[in-house]
Amino acid sequence: MSSYDVIVIGAGPGGYVCAIRCAQLGMKVAVVEGRATLGGTCLNVGCIPSKAMLHATHMLHEAEHNFASMGLKGKAPSVDWKQMLAYKDETIAQNTGGIEFLFKKNKVDWIKGWGSIPEAGKVKVGDDVHDAKHIVIASGSEASALPGVEVDEKTVVTSTGALELGKIPKKLVVIGAGVIGLELGSVYARLGAEVEVVEFLDAITPGMDAEIARQFQKMLTKQGLKFTLGAAVQSVAVKNNKATVTYKLRKDDSEHTLQADTVLVATGRKPFTAGLGIDALGVEMTERGQIKIDGKYATNIAGIYAIGDTVEGPMLAHKAEDEGMAVAEGIAGQQPHVNYGVIPGVIYTHPEVANVGETEESLKKQGRAYKVGKFPFMGNARAKANFAGDGFVKLLVDATTDRILGAHIIGPMAGDLIHEICVGMEFGAAAEDIARTCHAHPTYSEAVREAALACGDGAIHA
Repeated sequence: MSSYDVIVIGAGPGGYVCAIRCAQLGMKVAVVEGRATLGGTCLNVGCIPSKAMLHATHMLHEAEHNFASMGLKGKAPSVDWKQMLAYKDETIAQNTGGIEFLFKKNKVDWIKGWGSIPEAGKVKVGDDVHDAKHIVIASGSEASALPGVEVDEKTVVTSTGALELGKIPKKLVVIGAGVIGLELGSVYARLGAEVEVVEFLDAITPGMDAEIARQFQKMLTKQGLKFTLGAAVQSVAVKNNKATVTYKLRKDDSEHTLQADTVLVATGRKPFTAGLGIDALGVEMTERGQIKIDGKYATNIAGIYAIGDTVEGPMLAHKAEDEGMAVAEGIAGQQPHVNYGVIPGVIYTHPEVANVGETEESLKKQGRAYKVGKFPFMGNARAKANFAGDGFVKLLVDATTDRILGAHIIGPMAGDLIHEICVGMEFGAAAEDIARTCHAHPTYSEAVREAALACGDGAIHA
């Protein structure tokens, strides 16, 4: 039996960051992880492999549609599916191996196996029980089930199965128009699949600024994705490796069917806490099945904390990382703070979509007076030169103080551009602060400055 200051259960972004930060602060730390590799869902079957596939297929799109216009002539590349999957797997290996290196560098022990908490201060892995002054639950999430739909990870798949299909499907039906469904749907659309997205709500990307969502749907439709909105999936039947999706339109209760080679169930995720023993321990849960915590990530059981996808808030790797840092620093006696009003979200399609802070809809609901500053990427020289002129930057600022309340970007490198606004919001910046900051030319970032100028006397290049 080993004794530690902190044992973290789960080696995803929240867990491994928490462990490394604890070690940096002088604590003896171990991480319990049952996967063969570190990094959790994100590095193994989520964020990282999907980005590799998005990058590969975007390069294919560029070769097929834009190379000739730039004077790059030649036969369009063919897709070697096995090699593309191998590239994806190598990307995973490099990143998960990197976490293992960081554990060794920071003297973090990896206890291999699945952990449970038989009592406060104890973590059981296999037949071994380890002592810990503090236990951090960072066990992540799993794909949500959909009634009437049985996942086999072959014909009916979650994001995990969608990243390792034996072949490219001719017809892919995606259930759910959220981030995961749209990213993977766009991957297979670029590879030549016919992709149809079925969504229960009347708009894609629930919670996104409505203007951005409408523009985003138009762009994806132009890329070949089809959308059936306001549709409740009733069942998915599989026969001879083919699937039949049955759904009802909510507007008239009419029933329809779709045939598909593959069905991707992308209806969200839920906390993964099975096997931890927290029910028997008496850990309080929320009505939505999340672990209930206080402002310091502590549960109602002394010495047990929870972070990431197991608790309330957006299920984002970087949110989990911030919480991992915060709980480590809190255990060390510091006073950390996570600003939940400045957590960006990104969809890594092409163009990318990024957001932070308030939407127009949320501000209207609050009754708060605001101004909008927008600038199209067609007015940005770099974007036009790179065939990336679709989309725009949108800033929302307080009508009286000019303080930035939110930002929404659809366009090239949106996931990187949003962070200028994040830093600005963290320091309480006004749109004028962004507008008066010199931005290098020619860069995509100039579109952000122009949107800030549009909140005042007007953009220069619009």
